[in-house]
Amino acid sequence: MADQKKSAVITFLGNAYHDSRVVNLIESLNQLGIETKTISFDWKTKNFKTQVGSITVYRLDKSNSSIIYYFNFLFLLIRDLLKIKANFYFAEDIYTLPIVYFFAKKNKAKIFYNSREIYAHLAGLRNKNYVQKIIAKIESNFIKKVDLVLVTGNMDAEFLTESYSISNLFVLRNLPKYVKEISKINIRKKLNISSSEKIILYQGVLLEGRGIEKLIDIIDKVPNSHLVLIGDGEFRDKFENKAKNSVSANRIHFVGAVNHSELLKYTASADIGLAIIENISISYYYALPNKLFEYIMAGIPVLSSNLPQMKKIIDEYNVGKYVDPEKDEELKATLNEMLQDDDQIERYKINCRTAARKLNWEEEFNKFKDFLLT
Repeated sequence: MADQKKSAVITFLGNAYHDSRVVNLIESLNQLGIETKTISFDWKTKNFKTQVGSITVYRLDKSNSSIIYYFNFLFLLIRDLLKIKANFYFAEDIYTLPIVYFFAKKNKAKIFYNSREIYAHLAGLRNKNYVQKIIAKIESNFIKKVDLVLVTGNMDAEFLTESYSISNLFVLRNLPKYVKEISKINIRKKLNISSSEKIILYQGVLLEGRGIEKLIDIIDKVPNSHLVLIGDGEFRDKFENKAKNSVSANRIHFVGAVNHSELLKYTASADIGLAIIENISISYYYALPNKLFEYIMAGIPVLSSNLPQMKKIIDEYNVGKYVDPEKDEELKATLNEMLQDDDQIERYKINCRTAARKLNWEEEFNKFKDFLLT
């Protein structure tokens, strides 16, 4: 008698279609013959409508009441999980973990907790000690009980090991799928940018602590360049208003969120990719963001912060430079230096193509298969 087909459920307080880690996980599970359902949520995308299917994205409204927002989130999550019995449960964040843990244990299934951030020390909570303590307490109650904790970097693993005295950790970095050749979407044509001008790209969620305000402030001192921001987030209106009042307003462009399947096509037409994470929280200090690896996969040089995990990648593969994110003059000078040295830019691009053969999701997920299937 043939083995019964395995199934998995992924839960995520975010839009699955806008999250490369979730998209890649879904595709990899499906390729293993594991039928996968995803429950996710969107409250950021303007005019978003609920999408239901194997990947469900529920529209939430956070504009009026946070209490109603969380109630609706919990109601929808519990309602859908009641309809599902899976072999594997993935809690893609701390917010879904307690509910998912209950259903996984009820159904005698494996549960994986994706600690993609140091949740008790998120940048947005750095002045909210009470909330930090609640999150730490919730995490400490569940993190030892799951089958495996997935983290995005070695330093995250070290921090959680020390904080909670756990050993059930596996490093699964936020790497993009390997693409040998990328069909570019011409950002210059879309935004009416001259071929003689350089494109400095930021992609990702528009949040504080990502260097965005600093870049808006200094772009007027980086001649013959345009700052392009791809992504959305709760700080977008604030950043757009700041950009409109900038002396270089005509050189700052907000593209908005793009579909995950199209992202690298935009990325590849830029000249430099930015990963300027400010050291404003423990979570940010340990940052190893997927945008760093997306720039490498797209073959564009990187300018990152000199935070330890990003710095290590830049040094190991020689794909760009890093700066102290607190020093605006250093940021400005390094950008100008990179943009004016076409030969060095070309060397970085060659190194990116070499690095991409190692820094990709397929290589990374292969290491995780044994934990999943044993």
